[in-house]
Amino acid sequence: MLVRTKHFGEVELDEDKIIIFDQGILGFTDCKKYAIIYDNESGERPDITWLQNIEEPALAIPIISPFLICPDYNPTVEDELLSSLGEITPENLVVLVSVTVPSDVSKISANLRAPFVINADTKKGCQVIVENSDYEIKYYFYEKLKAIKAEKGGK
Repeated sequence: MLVRTKHFGEVELDEDKIIIFDQGILGFTDCKKYAIIYDNESGERPDITWLQNIEEPALAIPIISPFLICPDYNPTVEDELLSSLGEITPENLVVLVSVTVPSDVSKISANLRAPFVINADTKKGCQVIVENSDYEIKYYFYEKLKAIKAEKGGK
C-alpha cells in the first residue's frame, strides 16, 4: 500500500508492517495505525527511526530503543496494561521511546517514562506510563549517542 509520510513523501509499505495501537498514543487517541519507517539508503537501520501514523501523514514521532541509550532500562509496567497485545515473550517484545530533537542537538532527549511497547508477532502496540519514578521524561543522551557512533566507527 502507498502511504504518505511526513519526512519521506509517499512510500510503499507492506500491510504486515502496520502496528495497531488500539488505544492510540498519548495525545493522539484517535490515531491507531502506525509503522516504523526510516531512510534505508545506507542499507542499515539507523539508531533513530520514525513511528509514522498511517492515517495522518503529519504525525511522525522520532523513536529509539531505550536499551541503546540506557542499557539497564527495566521499567515496571502493570501486566494488565499489556494484556491487549497478546502473549509477550522476550523474542517478540519491542520497546521504543520517543525522542525530542531541539535546535541544539546536544539537548536531544528521550522519554523513558512513556515507552511504546509492541508485540512483533501480533503487530499490536500500546504506550504505557511506567511506574518507576527514576525514569525521566527528558533523559538527555547526546554524549551516549556520540560514544556509540564512535564505537561503530561513525562520526
